[in-house]
Amino acid sequence: MAPLATALALLITAFANPALAAEPPLKLGVGLFQPDREKNDATYRPLANYLSAKLNRPVELRTVDSWEGLAKSLANGETDLALMGPWGYVLANHQAGAQVISTILYDGKPEYFAIMITHPNSGINSPADLKGRTFAFGDKGSTSGYLIPLHYLMTQGITPEGYFSKVVHTSHQAIETQVTQGVLDAGADYNRNRNAMIEQGLIKPELSKIIWTSAPLPNDAFAVSKTLSGDAALIKQLQSALNGVGEALKIQPNLLPAHYTGFVSRDNAFYKPIRDAGLATGKLQVK
Repeated sequence: MAPLATALALLITAFANPALAAEPPLKLGVGLFQPDREKNDATYRPLANYLSAKLNRPVELRTVDSWEGLAKSLANGETDLALMGPWGYVLANHQAGAQVISTILYDGKPEYFAIMITHPNSGINSPADLKGRTFAFGDKGSTSGYLIPLHYLMTQGITPEGYFSKVVHTSHQAIETQVTQGVLDAGADYNRNRNAMIEQGLIKPELSKIIWTSAPLPNDAFAVSKTLSGDAALIKQLQSALNGVGEALKIQPNLLPAHYTGFVSRDNAFYKPIRDAGLATGKLQVK
């Protein structure tokens, strides 16, 4: 939906429901889970509209290009709510007091995995074979694309800049594509993205292989800004709405992308493994 059409839809809804017009909009920031901004907006707008109806107030969707940028937008007040990667959430929590209220479910589970991939013809069978090769991380706000693989490499005594012949930072989609094309020797990603790109025909499974898989990681967080975290009534409304997404998907299947099956209420403690990795790598400083 174009911005003008979105604005008109909200205006019509407001006239039909004066209470909705009286409430200031909530700005929902969403990471770039899809290949481009336009597709990302189209994918997550149904969720924003669903929350607007449940909360009886406007919810404005905003795609943020990087995980690091999304953490900053929640921290500085550009967004009020965010569906964000675990590391981005931990950064926003640490820097600005953002609070997770729910975790998204993927095939019914609140966890996923970081992976490292290579081309089957690269001669690489494990991270130990990566010395002198080109390697791609995601942006520095990414959990599976940066923090967790970096932490693993550090536990193996590997410093990326001295171990790889070249290190680049790019999007998860670009990493998968460039590895299958042989442009990059290897890179970091997460299982959900690889599965989705294969299902969408964006990459061929026979042109990449997984050479490392992490321990289970907490899935993406639905977080609120520090300002909103003190509004107990709103938090209760939000959690109730998110907990109802699973049932709502039976009627509106496009409410979430394929394989996402709802939300479950979680708190800050669930993200301890990510916080621990941040502290261990020095990317998170003890206050």
